[in-house]
Amino acid sequence: MVPQEAGPGLIHHSDRGSQYASHAFQARLEEYGMIASMSRKGNCWDNAPTESFFNSLKNERVHDTRYGTRAEAKIDLFDYIELFYNRRRLHSTLGYASPMKFLEDWFSTQHEQQLAA
Repeated sequence: MVPQEAGPGLIHHSDRGSQYASHAFQARLEEYGMIASMSRKGNCWDNAPTESFFNSLKNERVHDTRYGTRAEAKIDLFDYIELFYNRRRLHSTLGYASPMKFLEDWFSTQHEQQLAA
């Protein structure tokens, strides 16, 4: 059974494991109107950002947490992702800036370069 939130247009990203590449699995995704997205063959780095995010989510927020309801879990995960992870959490790959600060700086640099051109 597919959760209500999962439906047409949802992207299912995976590695190229035989279970995900199988005709049966691909047919099921198509039946639900979902889009298959797989890592490039032999490129283990495609999943690295996603795996890093889910590692942080599990270790910093979800590990040993028991939610009473699905709604409670959704609120807590929204708080973690939107209010902490994207706005305040420092990321080493972004020069120890938050994703929001990194994006703001990038837009500012782009704007400055356009004015200078």
